[in-house]
Amino acid sequence: MVCRVNIAWALPRGFLAVLLLTLGLSSAAPAQTQVDLQLVLAVDASGSVNDTRFELQKQGYAAAFRNPQVIKAIMSGGEQSIAATMMQWTGPFMHVQVVPWTLIKDQASAKGFADSIARSQRELFGGGTSISGAIDQSMLLLSKSPYTSARRTIDVSGDGANTSGRPITGARDDAVREGVSINGLPILSLEPLLDRYYYNNVIGGPGAFMIAAANYENFADAVVKKLILEIAANEDRPALKQWGAVLAKSQ
Repeated sequence: MVCRVNIAWALPRGFLAVLLLTLGLSSAAPAQTQVDLQLVLAVDASGSVNDTRFELQKQGYAAAFRNPQVIKAIMSGGEQSIAATMMQWTGPFMHVQVVPWTLIKDQASAKGFADSIARSQRELFGGGTSISGAIDQSMLLLSKSPYTSARRTIDVSGDGANTSGRPITGARDDAVREGVSINGLPILSLEPLLDRYYYNNVIGGPGAFMIAAANYENFADAVVKKLILEIAANEDRPALKQWGAVLAKSQ
């Protein structure tokens, strides 16, 4: 005779609870917070960016998130919120996430994110210029984000072309295949034709665009315009009509 025992009933209830918890069967994974956009700010910290230029770049982003028009753009979406993080990059494997993923939904949270950017320190000095590495690392940050959204964007700023790591177009195309948009903010101080390079090799994905800064002194204005466009516009781009007038007045 074969004796069949129902193990679940044979085990003590306390032991069964521990077993289920260990196997991950006792509770569902926590739901991710829905936002309109997940945004990675990838900031160039390569050797061509001296401390003065780096500070102008950093403070430009901080000022942008304090700008009332940027805050209005954040609150114009269906979820009335975005999630953002900031990363410094140089060589293919040299990246530091200096501001963690942050929920931005109103003036107070936008100011808090801006303050975090302003307080962050430069963590990298030299090591080459690998935009491809920056894109790959940004994709990793997006995969670990505690938020979910219909749109995911990598915002790359820098003053030079890709000189190390894998081919830039390979990194771009891999990101685009995952549904991620890459927008560019080339700084033309050292390479006057860098905007063409970004247009042909860096930006890509749904609604991708770039806004060039003639120099570091103009970086803050370029950031504001860029953030308004990428935050406010949906995939069908209806918000561009609304915000076009705002950008035109700022020219």
